[in-house]
Amino acid sequence: MNIVWALVVTVLVTAVTVTAMLLVRRRAPAGSYFRDGDRASGVFGVLATGFSVLLGFIIFLSFTSYDDSRAGAETEATIVAQQVQTAQYLPDKTAAALTGELICYARSVAGTEWVAMDNGTLGNSVNPWGVQMFLTMSAVDPSTPTEQSAYDRWMDQTAQREQARIDRVHGAEGIIPTPLWLVLSVISVVIFVYLLFFADRAEGAVTQGVLMGSVTVVITLLLFLLVFFDHPHGEGVGRLEPIAMTRTISLIDTQLKIVGLEVAPPCDEHGNRR
Repeated sequence: MNIVWALVVTVLVTAVTVTAMLLVRRRAPAGSYFRDGDRASGVFGVLATGFSVLLGFIIFLSFTSYDDSRAGAETEATIVAQQVQTAQYLPDKTAAALTGELICYARSVAGTEWVAMDNGTLGNSVNPWGVQMFLTMSAVDPSTPTEQSAYDRWMDQTAQREQARIDRVHGAEGIIPTPLWLVLSVISVVIFVYLLFFADRAEGAVTQGVLMGSVTVVITLLLFLLVFFDHPHGEGVGRLEPIAMTRTISLIDTQLKIVGLEVAPPCDEHGNRR
């Protein structure tokens, strides 16, 4: 979610809860609805502590998944660049085909595939250029020790690249299950309702507003943080973008120019087959 919209929603939610508190305060008895304020505060402490521990644990796990996606994207990009070098030790025809397919793979990751992750439509689909490279390699029959070594190295790098891709797309569909969102929503509502019973007409309106507003702001921002970690790909502040793969595409172009190789990738700039 865009950070501006998150701030707008936070302000609106806070305004609603503070208004509710001030409306309830008009008819509230002096000293709040609780006769024993210490006991009520103790119960609220249990509610707030349980919610904060649960939320903190979820945020930690979500950040771990976010970091795995970031690391996976960087590792995948690095391996693609390495595979371009490995491909040059295979037979000339195969090397040219694999180099073009690797460029298309990189363009596809930074283009159509990243858009699909942002939209949450990637699902279990595979990268078509990964399949094409498999078909190209399945027809290779290495005849020299150098080609055999390059063939083995390619297979190892392919396995590493596929694992890195799995790490990258892991959070694309959302990592927080629906029941957990329901639990967090219900607990948030319970805390809000419980706070209304602290309405006290003997207290100033500002004090009562700060009481409700501060809790609302903290809970709302933490929930938005979860929303951010649940869908980390796309455009926006802090979101994962295909920077590493874009850099790899430029690096491949530079390497090919240095060694004097001319490759015509069978795809457009977004990785779509021509």
